[in-house]
Parts: sequence; structure tokens; C-alpha cells
Amino acid sequence: MSVRFDVDAHVARVTIDRPERMNAVDRETEEALNRIWDRIEQDPDIRAVVLTGTGDRAFSAGADMKAGSTSKTGLEYWAEGRENGFGGIALRNTLDVPVIARVNGVAFGGGFEMVLGCDIVVAAEEAQFGLTEPRVGRLALDGGIALLPRLMPQKIAMGLLLTGGRLSAADAAGYGLVNEVVPRADLDAAVDRWLNGLLACAPLSAKAIKQMVRRSEGLTAREAQALRTPALIAALQSEDQDEGVRAFREKRRPIWKGR
Repeated sequence: MSVRFDVDAHVARVTIDRPERMNAVDRETEEALNRIWDRIEQDPDIRAVVLTGTGDRAFSAGADMKAGSTSKTGLEYWAEGRENGFGGIALRNTLDVPVIARVNGVAFGGGFEMVLGCDIVVAAEEAQFGLTEPRVGRLALDGGIALLPRLMPQKIAMGLLLTGGRLSAADAAGYGLVNEVVPRADLDAAVDRWLNGLLACAPLSAKAIKQMVRRSEGLTAREAQALRTPALIAALQSEDQDEGVRAFREKRRPIWKGR
């Protein structure tokens, strides 16, 4: 199987498992990823997700250029349409569970697009990022061109897009694309620290926050504040919102039920 999927203690771990291809994504891997995201969306027990790649070299090198699917022209690829973006995650707006990108190596092309679609990014010091498609005559159509200028200063984004240039982990953090950069030996501990922070919060609150942020893109602050999303209503009517206040008053940790 090209993608490993495990769930333990409310945390799903999604690992692209093609180290011999620098975790590049072929059609089989893309389909597996989409099935996994669909499954996560339907599982209320999952409260956080970690997305990564196998090994130390690559998070993902993007589309597998040696796979048969790349024999299509760029126009044929674009015409297929991928509403959820590369890897089924870059542009997905129906997944309300927080997703952490554990960037263990290079994230190029579609690999970078998947990172851009995550909520929190933790990177090893050696990690690199880039939308390298124009260097092979293609375009970052599965989220890169759409997302990068919205997530960092436009001039910097255009410089990267137009040259297929690369960003170090430190530079990516400086532009706000990465939450934390750590030595490789500390990568898992840093990811666990972020997971602990997520799991300390009411899961329905986290889902409501993500849903509101994603659905308010392009709105004014006043319009965004007025949104009444399904996840927001569910959080405000939940048992957990009572439990949180009760635990605060009783000076103890809340016991979240996710309902």
C-alpha cells in the first residue's frame, strides 16, 4: 500500500510510503489519499491528523514524473479537475479536523501544495519547499498558484512561482508558512507537542474554528463574524461546552466527549 493510515488515541496518522520515489504521488497514491480524507471526515472520533512521508529525504516530491499518468499533456491533466487539490488535501474545504504537516524532508511541487493545505506545519531544519513545476514546463494547478500568494507576501510568492525557486525551512517560517522548525532529532517531539495542544481543546470547538476560518475566506471581518456554520452551532450546543466551564470552576482538566 502506498499510504499508511493509523488511528490511535483520537489521532490519525497519514504517511505517504514510497521512499524509493521520494514519496512522489502517482494515481494509486492519490486515490488512496482521497479515500483516507473521506474516511476521516466521517469519523467523529478523530480529533487531529498528522500528514508526513516515510524516511528522511522527502515529505513528498510531488507528482511522480515516472508514472504513466504523467504521459498526459498539461491540458489533459488540468481538464480532469481536482476540486480538493493535490493529494486530496491542498484545497479541501470539507475536512474540519486540524491537520499537522510533519515535514521531514523536501516538499516540492504537489508536496508543497499538500503542506499549504494543512493547518499547522512543523519542519525539520533540512526541509525545503518549492513549486518546481515550471522547470518541467508545467504549472502548480492543484493549489500552489491559488494558495501561495494568499499565504505570503505577493512579491515573494511570485518570485518563487515564476522561477520554480526553493525556500529553506527557516525562510518558510519567516514568511509564515511554517509554525516551527526543529532539528531532525526533535521533529516527532515537536509534532507531539502540537498534538497535545490540539487535544487539550474541545474537539468540536477546534472543528468550528477551522470551519469558520475556511468558510470565511474572502469575507470582511464583520461578515466572517456573522457566519453561523454547522460546526459552530454543534459546538455551542454540545455537552463539551458545559464540561469545559464546569472543569474550569472545579480546577481540573476537562474530559472531552466530542458531543
